[in-house]
Amino acid sequence: MSTQQVVERVGGLLDLAGVLVIAVGVLVASGVFLTRYARTRQLTDAYRSYRQGVGRAILLGLELLVAGDIIRTVAVAPTFRGVGVLALIVVVRTFLSLSLEVELTGRWPWQSRRAGAGDRAATTAT
Repeated sequence: MSTQQVVERVGGLLDLAGVLVIAVGVLVASGVFLTRYARTRQLTDAYRSYRQGVGRAILLGLELLVAGDIIRTVAVAPTFRGVGVLALIVVVRTFLSLSLEVELTGRWPWQSRRAGAGDRAATTAT
């Protein structure tokens, strides 16, 4: 088996792992949501937890998908066009990751935890 074939397989396995993480994460979060809602009948709290669970699964899955793209593009066929397409994919997925992070935590990743919590408390107080 050649190096190129090994790299292609590793990239494909990372893609598969990313898709599986997202799918399993959504299924687990859905199961937790249904049991929590059935137990408490508090839709708002159960839904917030559900969104966080799905968001975490998507974030982790996106990281694995980006890793697979990087391995296949840079290691197998490092053409200018391939690297350009990879850069565009990474930019889009990074934007998605950042927006999901803000959605889940209520703060930018570079903000301290206290700043995000204080901002949220100030927002709810007004």
